[in-house]
Amino acid sequence: MSSIKSYKELIVWQKSMKLVTQIYELTKMLPDDERFGLTSQMRRCSVSVPSNIAEGWGRLSRKNYIQFLRISRGSLYELETQILITKQLNYINDSKAVESLIIEISKMLNSLIRKLEEKN
Repeated sequence: MSSIKSYKELIVWQKSMKLVTQIYELTKMLPDDERFGLTSQMRRCSVSVPSNIAEGWGRLSRKNYIQFLRISRGSLYELETQILITKQLNYINDSKAVESLIIEISKMLNSLIRKLEEKN
């Protein structure tokens, strides 16, 4: 796809992995009765972001890669919504670091998708 030899070299993937760690830490603060609700859903969404970046890379097709990047972006927006829900429910107060990282990853995914689409 370029001079990059592995999805692990992509900064967007690296930042997405950092997001997973932050979400796991954040969800530890949620009430126990949310273990099968928001906690589970937020963790699955966060894991989906770098996983879809990696899976798309492995498909070795620009069209498939773009599609998986879009799925990754969708999971990211879903996660962002769930964070807003946890704030509305007063489960968490400070999520600025996570929200900033989500915005940064979103911009990176949008840029990568746009660049790949321009090459088609």
